[in-house]
Amino acid sequence: MHQAQDVHARLAALRLLYRVAADLNAVRDLTATLQAVADAVVSSLGFGIAVVNVVRPDGDLEVAAVAGSEESRQALSGRVGSRADWERLLASGEGWGSLRFIPEGSVDPGDIPSYIPDLPVVDEPDAWHPLDVLLAPLRAPGGELVGVISVDEPANGKRPGEWQCELLEMFAMHAAIAIDNARLHTEARQALARLEQEQAALRASEESFRLAFENAPSGMAMTSLRPADRGRLMRVNEALCDMLGYPELLLRRLGLATVTHPEDRELLDACEHAGSVELRLLRADGTALWAALRSSIVYHAAGEPDFLLIHVEDIEDRKRREQTLRHRASHDPLTGLPNRAELRVRLERLLAARTTLGVLFCDLDDFKTINDTYGHHAGDAVLVEVAVRLQSGVRDGDTVARVGGDEFVVLAGGLGPGDVEDLAARLAATVSAPFEYEGQQIPISASVGISWSDGASQAEDLMRAADRHMYERKRARTKPRAVS
Repeated sequence: MHQAQDVHARLAALRLLYRVAADLNAVRDLTATLQAVADAVVSSLGFGIAVVNVVRPDGDLEVAAVAGSEESRQALSGRVGSRADWERLLASGEGWGSLRFIPEGSVDPGDIPSYIPDLPVVDEPDAWHPLDVLLAPLRAPGGELVGVISVDEPANGKRPGEWQCELLEMFAMHAAIAIDNARLHTEARQALARLEQEQAALRASEESFRLAFENAPSGMAMTSLRPADRGRLMRVNEALCDMLGYPELLLRRLGLATVTHPEDRELLDACEHAGSVELRLLRADGTALWAALRSSIVYHAAGEPDFLLIHVEDIEDRKRREQTLRHRASHDPLTGLPNRAELRVRLERLLAARTTLGVLFCDLDDFKTINDTYGHHAGDAVLVEVAVRLQSGVRDGDTVARVGGDEFVVLAGGLGPGDVEDLAARLAATVSAPFEYEGQQIPISASVGISWSDGASQAEDLMRAADRHMYERKRARTKPRAVS
């Protein structure tokens, strides 16, 4: 009869255990799960106090839930014990299956949170002492310690029996799983919340980017770097459309390559690797515009290049200023002709090309007399007129340069020696005609010396030879004639 009653009691306890376990697994919030574990131990397993200690991220254990008296809850809630002291306490206790029993006074608890209930001390072998400790380690399915349940004040005032300990072990196993599941659920919910925050931030960032892109005062463009449509113009802003004079849809359909000057398209290819480049873009009216393109690669989540973000700046004014400065550095300010430095560059270029070349050195006769007689303003006007006359007497590809006060040099490529002689005579005749200045006829004459190269000469040698030949002709023209 007694045995049948014991069996029925155990079956009732098991049913209760599984009902409690089912209730635990239905709870998804970690805090609620921890309190449900503590409450179930007190309500179902015959203990007056149950404390759930959980492992924190730093490894120490914190009292996360207390069931029992209000006094015990106030004394223990939120207190922390070091992982080292907990490990020592678990290793020192008597093994009751997976449980650990620490009789009163046998182990120093260190800084582990403790509460001593106000219980009488009974002098019996199986009586529960107020300083006794019974611990149920909570381990995740992988064996990791996730917490510890400590129990106190058994209802019958005695140390738990075998069946009560077995029930506590089984409950601890289910509680550990429930706590692990609740923790995973909490982590998943937190991760989802972070993801939602990141997505909201991303949406806000994308909106900020869109507004910055569309309202930028300078041109902006996005070209695809995806293999399927690499180079496609994905987006342009209003400033770029205004800069080039194209409607947005037409500009996107044409693409940047089409509106890049044909001579500069290789530079546009280099822009795909991120960086900066200066090139000419073609406006809708066919004119060219100098622009500075600065690009950066934007990657998608998988780490592959997604698109190229290009900033387009109109540098037409700067290029014009640079061109003006370069022209001033390489040209004579009075006549606009190339100066000596520019002449040297062009001469070296022609010689490097191994082309036949004539060098003609032109010097005005008695130019000092013109300055002294008519004034320096008249002298400057004569120099400008000579420059015009020399340019009118040569081909488009030839060079006329002013290399000194009244000295000019002509470079004529592709001519033979006889052709150079003929050109020198024509130029001397063209220059040597009176020039009318402020109602006065100013006589002009010039001496022209030549040198010729088949492409193997040195620049200095050609210039010296033409200069020497010019002075020979000048002396021959001014040499007194013999009177018979």
